[in-house]
Amino acid sequence: MDEVITAADASSNGSTSSQTSIIPSNLPLLSAFLSFALAQFLKLFTTWYKEKRWDSRRMLGSGGMPSSHSATVTALAVAIGFQEGTGGSAFAIAVVLACVVMYDATGVRLHAGRQAELLNQIVCELPPEHPVSSVRPLRDSLGHTPLQVLAGAMLGCIVASLMRSSS
Repeated sequence: MDEVITAADASSNGSTSSQTSIIPSNLPLLSAFLSFALAQFLKLFTTWYKEKRWDSRRMLGSGGMPSSHSATVTALAVAIGFQEGTGGSAFAIAVVLACVVMYDATGVRLHAGRQAELLNQIVCELPPEHPVSSVRPLRDSLGHTPLQVLAGAMLGCIVASLMRSSS
């Protein structure tokens, strides 16, 4: 005879997959998103400290102190390490991803930003009748210095640790 399992039977069976919550309980995901948001918010204050002006566009832009990309991937890796241990493949993938992102931020993206700075300077020095002189300037705040990446990574570690201790 076929058995029919009702929703009440399934939930009393100890199944946790039917949990519905407005706030997800995925610690690595929450840690990563919170680190990203906090790093972007902190850029307001680091920009003010450096340039003595408030620039709300820094909350949405790339580059600057601290690196939100580094904070995000580091928080993800650390939270996965806390939750699943450091011997699993998820932790290995997260660490490799973090290394690639942080290397890219201080390498390719930093140098692309510096090249954009130089190109913008060259275009500014062109005579007004030159066809390229009216081109919109390139974004030059793309990458990060090693200190900005390190600050982002430290922020990610702190957020993941605080999220672990609060749960």
